[in-house]
Amino acid sequence: MSDTSTAVTPALTAVVAAELIGTFWLVLGGCGTAVFAAVQVATADTGDVPVGVGYLGVALAFGLTVLTGAYAFGHISGGHFNPAVTIGAAIAGRLPWAKTPVYIVSQVVGGLIAGGLILVVAKGKDGFEATGSMAANGYGAHSPDGYGLLSALIIEIVLTAVFVWVILGATDLRAPAGFAPAAIGLTLTIIHLIAIPITNTSVNPARSTAVAFYNGAGAPSQLWLFWVAPIAGAVIAGILYGPLFGGRTKVLPT
Repeated sequence: MSDTSTAVTPALTAVVAAELIGTFWLVLGGCGTAVFAAVQVATADTGDVPVGVGYLGVALAFGLTVLTGAYAFGHISGGHFNPAVTIGAAIAGRLPWAKTPVYIVSQVVGGLIAGGLILVVAKGKDGFEATGSMAANGYGAHSPDGYGLLSALIIEIVLTAVFVWVILGATDLRAPAGFAPAAIGLTLTIIHLIAIPITNTSVNPARSTAVAFYNGAGAPSQLWLFWVAPIAGAVIAGILYGPLFGGRTKVLPT
């Protein structure tokens, strides 16, 4: 093996590890909160009382996982943890296209491992049924509040575009140094507060894939939307960032 190959291999291994573990953490923290803690019931003298974290808690869980993951791994891989972010970054010139498959495969694998772990733990509770209970994304009958296909498509495209714009802006050379993970995490929190009632919030194909097949109940057949819409939003953001905002951009670590 040549010296060049020896130098490249550890960097690629680090990127794979960062994106796999970061996506694992995102799914475990966000979907795990939704499965284990979103709705809990405590029995009181007056009857059953809901004590779960609710939509706000789940939104914070997703935001905090991406914030902490970005601080931990952003200097290694850019801290994408999301195929849509990877594609948006490549379109904007932040990442070589040749490296996008490595990112996306690492993200999907990390998410699936987290989804499997959530399922194994959840089955430890008597009466748990995975079908319909794994925090999957959906529309129509599988939307938390019954929103249809068009509503789901629009909100996922728009919110993903905004998310990618925030990421590109927060990592621009003109942006304050060191604050990008906080901006990104807070944005993801707001995105979840908007979209949980509509689609259970994806904006991330790896997150959607992570639990869809474990969840069943229509989630696998609707998974296409949660790849198409986030990628469409990312393409819009990646294409328009330069023309709209100009300036210097920072190449993410690879």
